[in-house]
Amino acid sequence: MVDDDQIARSKEIQQRTGKTFHFATRVLPKRVREATYVLYAFFRVADEVVDDAGGATPDQQRETLERLRAEALGQRETDDAVLAAFSEMREQYDIDETDVDIFIDAMLTDITKSRYETYDELEAYMDGSAAAVGRMMTAVMDPDEADKALPHATALGEAFQLTNFLRDVREDVVERDRIYLPQTTLDEHGVTTEQIRSFEMDDRFAAAMRSELHRAEHLYKNGVAGIKFLPEDCQLAVLLAAVLYAEHHRLIRRRNYDVLSKTPQLSTPHKALLTAKTWLHWQFSKDPETVFRKVSTVSYHDSRHSGPEHAERLPTR
Repeated sequence: MVDDDQIARSKEIQQRTGKTFHFATRVLPKRVREATYVLYAFFRVADEVVDDAGGATPDQQRETLERLRAEALGQRETDDAVLAAFSEMREQYDIDETDVDIFIDAMLTDITKSRYETYDELEAYMDGSAAAVGRMMTAVMDPDEADKALPHATALGEAFQLTNFLRDVREDVVERDRIYLPQTTLDEHGVTTEQIRSFEMDDRFAAAMRSELHRAEHLYKNGVAGIKFLPEDCQLAVLLAAVLYAEHHRLIRRRNYDVLSKTPQLSTPHKALLTAKTWLHWQFSKDPETVFRKVSTVSYHDSRHSGPEHAERLPTR
């Protein structure tokens, strides 16, 4: 059984590395909240193998990730508190081993891959790095209609990940030499890789960002539409996470899409205000989509054109 020390260690990792997600996690019921700490900690432990390599060679990184895979799947013993807790939880909540595999495979991809030619290629990566995370979270929440909830959980996981990519363009270049914006989007707007690496902000880059923001917001709408299929005591927390992550889009637009000179960050007071607003609206309407429309920065104006291909028809508030 997962013990208090393992939960405390996992919670500390989330508090330190996932401040936005931690805000929403605290709203979850205890039965899900503690499991979420462990899930997030496992994701971060694996992610840091490639994001904070500490001088490790690619072969050493691969070896470490394969060890983590085996420990997470209970195929070998571990003395790591997070891995031991995750392995127990995987069995307790019947988390699909395939999702663990494709998550680790995505981390392995980061060792050598730094560019994505198309959105389809990026989406395939996000199926492991983000959508699988959403599916594991859904397993922990244990909804009555999991088959209806899972496609929306997948979309919301991708939305969160895409927001992170758009927010962290500068950080990903500086710290990891990676660019997660699809090359086809950059080509469409005349943006070069060299321009991004030189942090040269102009209208072309703004247009590329605008297109990808709309793509992400289409995913948010899809994801939020399925929150109603989750257990009632989990819905507010997932809704709040969507509101908080999407709020980065407001910051990006306020900066005229300039994420090259500085990484936009939500302040703690801003998160607290959004949490209060979301909670207040939730008291009047327990419908996730209604509250998301009222609180989030995502526009539902003319939803027939919510995809990136219709970006120019949507307001950019």
